[in-house]
Amino acid sequence: MRFYRLLQIRAEALLAAGSHVIILGDLNTAHRPIDHWDAVNMECFEEDPGRKWMDGLLSNLGCQAGSHVRPFIDSYRCFQPNQEGAFTCWSAVSGARHLNYGSRLDYVLGDRTLVIDTFQDSFRLPEVMGSDHCPVGAVLSVSSVPAKQCPPLCTRFLPEFAGTQLKIRRFLVCLKQDPVCKQSALRLSKQTQVQMHQNKARVRSTRPRPSQAGSSRGQKNLTSYFQPSSNRPQASPILELPSVGALMTPKTLEEEVMAKVVEGQASASEAKDEKEVRTSFWKSVLGGPLPMPLCGGHREPCVMRTVKKPGPNLGRHFYMCARPRGPPTDPSSRCNFFLWSRPS
Repeated sequence: MRFYRLLQIRAEALLAAGSHVIILGDLNTAHRPIDHWDAVNMECFEEDPGRKWMDGLLSNLGCQAGSHVRPFIDSYRCFQPNQEGAFTCWSAVSGARHLNYGSRLDYVLGDRTLVIDTFQDSFRLPEVMGSDHCPVGAVLSVSSVPAKQCPPLCTRFLPEFAGTQLKIRRFLVCLKQDPVCKQSALRLSKQTQVQMHQNKARVRSTRPRPSQAGSSRGQKNLTSYFQPSSNRPQASPILELPSVGALMTPKTLEEEVMAKVVEGQASASEAKDEKEVRTSFWKSVLGGPLPMPLCGGHREPCVMRTVKKPGPNLGRHFYMCARPRGPPTDPSSRCNFFLWSRPS
C-alpha cells in the first residue's frame, strides 16, 4: 500500500506538471470480479485495500468523456469492457494456465486525455510463454520525440549510481588515463616482469642438465614408447610344450558335434540361473517405488508433493490429483483428492 500511494503521488505530480503518464506493469491486484477466476467465492472481494486504491485511481469503464475526478483509465477495459477470462497471471506450480485459471494483474493505465485521444488498442499476449505472467501492451497514434534532457528522477542521478558506467559506448572507447596512474601502472608491470624472470631462472637452475642426467636417457621420439628398453634383462625364450589336444586320442566328427551341443546347453543354463539369482537379489535389496494411488475423481495415478509451509507437517509427502488446476465446474480440472504418504 505504501508503494501504491507513492506511485499515485508521483503520477499525479507529473500530470500537474503538464505531462502525460502511462503506468505499465504488474500491479499485483485484480481490480474487478471479472478480472479474477474465483471472485464469487472470495469473501469481501470489494473490500480489499488494493482494489479500493484502484477504484480511487481509475475512471469508470469506457472512453467517453465524463467525470474527471479519477485521473487514469484502464486501457484494456476501455476497449474490452466485458471480456471474460482475460487473465495475465497463472499459477505455474498447479499448471493453471492450461485451463486459463488465473487473474488479471498486469495493466496499461493511461491518463484520461491520453487514452481518449491517442490509444487505438490495448491487448494481451497469453500465447507468449516463459513466465507465470503474459505480456500486455497498447497501440498509440503518437510520434516519439527525444527529450532535451533526462528527467530529474532518472536513475543515473541517484547517488548509488554516481560514477558508474552511464553509456554502453564507454565499453568501446579508450579512456584517457591520468599520467600519475599511468606511471605507477608501468612501474608495477616492470616489477612483475623482473620477478617473473627471476622465478624462471630459479626453476632452470634446479633442473638437471643433460650432461648430469645422462644423454642416453630421455624420450627421443614417439616410437620410443613402443620399443623395449636396452637396460632391461631380456626374458628367456619360452619353451614350446606339446598341446593337450595332441596327447589325446582324436575324436570322430559326430562326437565333437555332440560335445559342443552339450557344452552350449550347460553354459546357457548356467547363465540363465545366474541371471535369475542376480535379479532376485536386487529385487530384494531395491524394492523400487510403490505404485501411485489413484485419485478419487478421475481414477488416474496421482502425483507426490511435499509440504513447504512452516509447521508440524513441514517436509511431509502427500498425494494429489495430477491434473492442472481449473474451475470447480470443469470436469477436466483437478479433483480434491488428498492422501498423506506413509513414511518409508
